[in-house]
Amino acid sequence: MNWKDDSPNPKEQPTKHNMLAAMQWLVRDAKRGDSLFIHYSGHGGQSRDLDGDEVSGYDDVIFPVDSEVNGDITDDELNATLARPLPAGCRLTALFDSCHSGSILDLDYGYDSQARPSRSYVTEKFRGLKASAGEVVCWSGSVDSGTSADTVEGGVAVGAMSYTFIQQLKQQPNISYAELLESVGGILRKQFKQQPQISTSLRMDLNRPFTI
Repeated sequence: MNWKDDSPNPKEQPTKHNMLAAMQWLVRDAKRGDSLFIHYSGHGGQSRDLDGDEVSGYDDVIFPVDSEVNGDITDDELNATLARPLPAGCRLTALFDSCHSGSILDLDYGYDSQARPSRSYVTEKFRGLKASAGEVVCWSGSVDSGTSADTVEGGVAVGAMSYTFIQQLKQQPNISYAELLESVGGILRKQFKQQPQISTSLRMDLNRPFTI
């Protein structure tokens, strides 16, 4: 499924309803051995955390095309829709190329742009409630307090993190998670000063080869 703001077909526009419905479809029949992927490149922001689950005190959010009418999509909703339903043995790779996306799926384990473990994004009280039996690996374009840049490549507007991520994989298809995170982060810091992150549902060895 591929949604764009300028699609003439209402069913292909990234409205809140369409986006959440697609995410539900993605995980609905997930089972052990499945490998799922989701990519979001768009606007992101933050809102004050009201239930106490965020270490930072803020929920990360993404903005559907109709957000001014129907509201944004919070990390709480994304966690409940994409992460928690997954069974053991199922992998979800998510790439959120948006501002303020460091903990966009509310996963327990975080790694900074040098692949070093960082503190949990979720407060102790909520870790069990946010947990997923599946293996969720989320690539974020920035830290929670940071922004993600846009750029133009080949005359097409793209997310800088998305483009760099794809180019590095093309150049080094057998790259490890740590190497990919460090190389993407190094390129982005030089040009845009943004810091990509990884967060995971399970503790992870980032030296293993990248896979979808």
